[in-house]
Amino acid sequence: MKLAEIESQSDEQRKDRCARLSRLVEHIGDTPLLEMPRLSEEVAPVRILGKAEWFNPGGSVKDRAALGMIEDGIQTGKLTKDKILLDATSGNTGIAYAMICAAMGYRVRLCVPKNMSLIRRQILESYGAELILTAPHLGSDGAIEEAIRLYKESPDVYFYPDQYSNDANWKAHYHGTGRELIRQTNGEITHFITGLGTSGTFTGTGRRLKEFNKDIRLISFQPDSPMHGLEGLKHLPTNLVPSIYDADLADENYWVRTEEAQAMCRRVAREEGLLIGISAGAAVATALRAARKLSRGVVVAVLCDSGHKYIDMDYWRG
Repeated sequence: MKLAEIESQSDEQRKDRCARLSRLVEHIGDTPLLEMPRLSEEVAPVRILGKAEWFNPGGSVKDRAALGMIEDGIQTGKLTKDKILLDATSGNTGIAYAMICAAMGYRVRLCVPKNMSLIRRQILESYGAELILTAPHLGSDGAIEEAIRLYKESPDVYFYPDQYSNDANWKAHYHGTGRELIRQTNGEITHFITGLGTSGTFTGTGRRLKEFNKDIRLISFQPDSPMHGLEGLKHLPTNLVPSIYDADLADENYWVRTEEAQAMCRRVAREEGLLIGISAGAAVATALRAARKLSRGVVVAVLCDSGHKYIDMDYWRG
């Protein structure tokens, strides 16, 4: 598919979508692609760039998927004003749901692990979301199981988008993130890097990029162990695997230590002036590891959110 065709189709869909929904959602997507010149010096002439997703109004990449799933629910009639949006979340998708639904007049009920950070809980509650706290030792899987239980118990009460199984999740990135990266790099992107949580960002963006140029390398990354501190990411060998995950899509998969991601967060803040979140730190660490193997290329990492929701964590003082 040619670049001009991708541009025209996606812009049409975006304008049509925004015309039907709250004005707030017009500002979801088209986030900046930022150069990281000091990091790139290590691997020149390879360039490392970051897709700054905290420029979305809800502060993260999850605004894209949440909007896609809400819009799909409205279009199919599954989400109506008399139903409550119900889903499981570890943070950012829930914030996106709560923000968009507040703007559009829908109620939100979210299953979250009890050990979710206080900052995230306060943000969700500020938007008016009702929280159902689940066993902390069960993590996101426990929250998913509780959401499924509640929905099966009262299917007429809830709209359950199920972000881990909803095609509207990855399609938001197919029509949005992938299109933007092709345009912002003038089609020169050679490597795409993001982590696996629901896998929507990787699956949707990856499919779009491969359609544009099959030689673009798609690199996913995961935490290196079940017990980790990479917020929003899954260690798939020991967790419920999202049904939207395309196991055949990645050209490579990296395993990232929590400490490696934390160190990169500090480095990016002090060398690039970018305050990034923990999964973004893991993405940049992966991008640098991949770039060291190259003689040339344009390596793009998704920076899922900023560091503001993590600023109370000890690793910043390292």
